[in-house]
Amino acid sequence: MPDYMIRTMTRRNLDIAVRWAAAEGWNPGLHDADCFYATDPSGFLMGWLDGEPISAISVVKYGASFGFLGFYIVKPAFRERGYGFQIWQAGLNDLEGRTIGLDGVVAQQPNYLKSGFELAYRNIRYEGFGRDVTSQPPAIQTVPLSSLPLESIMAYDRPFFPDDRQTFLQAWINQPDSTALGIVENQTLLGYGVLRPCIQGYKVGPLFAENAEIAEALLNALVTKVEPGQPFYLDVPEVNPAAVAIAQKYGMTSMFETARMYSPTIPQLPIHKIFGVTTFELG
Repeated sequence: MPDYMIRTMTRRNLDIAVRWAAAEGWNPGLHDADCFYATDPSGFLMGWLDGEPISAISVVKYGASFGFLGFYIVKPAFRERGYGFQIWQAGLNDLEGRTIGLDGVVAQQPNYLKSGFELAYRNIRYEGFGRDVTSQPPAIQTVPLSSLPLESIMAYDRPFFPDDRQTFLQAWINQPDSTALGIVENQTLLGYGVLRPCIQGYKVGPLFAENAEIAEALLNALVTKVEPGQPFYLDVPEVNPAAVAIAQKYGMTSMFETARMYSPTIPQLPIHKIFGVTTFELG
């Protein structure tokens, strides 16, 4: 029998998984791996067959109660042979006792349902393109997120996620070549967003805001950083019609969908304030 072993990834191993994700068309960010690994170095598993890496899964832990499952990939030549199921089981075992979230591709959704996951809603990836910036001043002024106290950013973000993610967020909003903006009124943060470079174009995420007007102002300010003709992407919860309306207003087109699923229960989050998902890989 072939020698199939599942081990915790090293940081270098994670680069392999990111390349696989790129080959699958997931378009990872250029600095995603550093942010992801800093969040939970023990949260990435890789399957090795006779010394060759052939499968991956991430099972990143947040706080004491939540984990997010992503990077579930088996190299095409080794699919349908049980290796994926073995690393899937290893990942679930690693998150035992926690609420688990994932963004499942359409083809795998029936398998996730069989494993006890419940559909919360669909996320739709929209694609837009950078355009020439006009000289008209924005209706609502944004500020660099770096100009705000970290504590206020963490406090604003906390209701949007099932458990604490301070370690991740510190890395995410400070990653190289990115733009992180907020909108403040009376010293109160009302929304923030992050634009980061990816293998192809840019992604906006998260995009959290108290209302659609603030979300649109943030998106408008962020995409001014995108070169004309370059693509940018926004992953929108379909159950937030205001978010869908903004994507359509910007002339963005839907590319594909995922299913946000949870086990054993669906956390109660302010979906009406989520205009863009942080990342399909880590939640």
